[in-house]
Parts: sequence; C-alpha cells; structure tokens
Amino acid sequence: MAIYQSNSFAQKVKKLRKPEKEILDQEVRKIAQNPSIGEEKKGDLTGVFVHKFKTETTQYLLAYRKIGQDLELVMIGPHENYYRDLKQYLKNR
Repeated sequence: MAIYQSNSFAQKVKKLRKPEKEILDQEVRKIAQNPSIGEEKKGDLTGVFVHKFKTETTQYLLAYRKIGQDLELVMIGPHENYYRDLKQYLKNR
C-alpha cells in the first residue's frame, strides 16, 4: 500500500511541532492498517473518510480516501471550518 499526501496536507504538516508529527505518524499507521477506522462522509464528501485524534490540547481531523489499494491523505486541521475548507479544496482540485 502506497500512501500519498496532497499539497494541502504536506503544507500543514510542515507547520506542526515534532511531538504533534510523532502522534500524526502513529495515527497514519493506524489508518494504513485499518482504512475503515475513520468515518465515511456523505453528500459532497462521498468517498472521503475522516479520522479524529487528539494531541496534547488540540483535536485534529485527518481526511483521507482510498484509491484502489493506495491511500491519499487529503487534509489535516482543527475542527473550526474544517469541513468547509475540505469541500473547497476538493471542489478546486
């Protein structure tokens, strides 16, 4: 299974601190082992799964989708305006 990052995902990961990146790596491994761990979205976001996890004080949402056997990490961020930004990103792709 190959894991790909979208540009949006890669840019946000660069801004995370080292402990947050380590937690993110653990969560990505969990998703790779069991891709159905996240909640599948409906409507405009059909086919997109969102996995929620918490760092020290912030809850992050990680959007991903399965493409055949591969996994694409679409977006990561806190809950505020997350789904609006995710819809906008997918629409403009």
